[in-house]
Amino acid sequence: MNQSWVQQIKACVFDAYGTLFDVHSAVGKYRMQLGERADQVSQVWRTKQLEYTWLRSLMGKHVDFWRVTQDALDFAFATYGLTDQVLRHALMEAYLQLDCYPEVPGTLQQLKQRGYRTAILSNGSPTMLQAAVSHASIQHLIDIILSVEAVGIYKPSPRVYHLAMEQLSVTAHEISFQSANAWDVTGASSVGMRVVWINRFSQHMERLGCVPDAELRSLADLPVLLEGRGTRDRAF
Repeated sequence: MNQSWVQQIKACVFDAYGTLFDVHSAVGKYRMQLGERADQVSQVWRTKQLEYTWLRSLMGKHVDFWRVTQDALDFAFATYGLTDQVLRHALMEAYLQLDCYPEVPGTLQQLKQRGYRTAILSNGSPTMLQAAVSHASIQHLIDIILSVEAVGIYKPSPRVYHLAMEQLSVTAHEISFQSANAWDVTGASSVGMRVVWINRFSQHMERLGCVPDAELRSLADLPVLLEGRGTRDRAF
């Protein structure tokens, strides 16, 4: 694959949930209480969370991601006949303290050392994202945190991806966008960003006419992918 595009990259922009942070780690903290239903609850919670962002965007009925996450958890609880409100509260609080994937701090550190700007572009609300970044102790490695709340619509609306270009003052081709979500990869690619799919879970690519510029199994491989560009002054 021709990777001459890496020479143009000035900023590395990351999706948050599923890419930097393990969305299933919230349920993981309460696996004992949930028992054999734990994995199913976590999967339904995540699936409905995404579906609600898409449906609300289509309906023009935006609420922030905290509300979406609550509604999705309530659906999962109803699906499995769960009624424990103390556990529900605990799971929501756990979503503010998701585990980051182990390679994340080291990868971000390497990118910063090489002069790339770093940003998060996420469906998460500002409060949720600040909490997750603080819990992972990576706030010094992220230059800017961008939430869809600034535009009032969820990914994969083009308005979300354009937000990153505007706030970073770069063109689409000067951004390397990293996501573990195939649908998010498609959205970023559709607006012209250079996209690296962090395919952690061996997913199949979406059939939507857009493909990533590169596919990796882990963010740990990102600095190697981009190393051909060399170090550039960050003051662009």
